[in-house]
Amino acid sequence: MIPKNRDGLTGISKAEDRHSALLGHLMKVVAIVAKQEGIAEDGYRTVINEGRHGCQSVFHLHIHVMGGQQLGWPPGVN
Repeated sequence: MIPKNRDGLTGISKAEDRHSALLGHLMKVVAIVAKQEGIAEDGYRTVINEGRHGCQSVFHLHIHVMGGQQLGWPPGVN
């Protein structure tokens, strides 16, 4: 998910008080998207990559919504 109006937010570590409403809205929309995609009932994971070590390759805030199969823990381990 990518917000249309990012208000200059390039990553979660750059969030300021003024971004609170945007971040809250994104979390609400995650739930809507998960339901629309049919993954809400069994569960899903949300991921925000941050910085080089977090594998951020696109430098604007966006959220990955993953589901539809059993996900391993820790992430990346099956």
